[in-house]
Amino acid sequence: MKAIGALEVLAALGLILPPLVGVAEGLAPSAATAIAALMAGAAVVHGRRGELQMIVVNAALLTLTAVMAWGRFGPYAF
Repeated sequence: MKAIGALEVLAALGLILPPLVGVAEGLAPSAATAIAALMAGAAVVHGRRGELQMIVVNAALLTLTAVMAWGRFGPYAF
């Protein structure tokens, strides 16, 4: 659990710091993609444990990060 929490913190820093500083801007969409994959895995784990309310949170975060990754990697990247 501590390793997953550390991965989430590192991914959040990867979303925020590169665009803020202006260095390695390709890291932000990569971090968004990693968080989307992490949330998909978390939804599976919560489903197996019967924690259905947490799946809604995972789905919302997955959607937000997927939109961000699409916005950064997509044909009209902002």
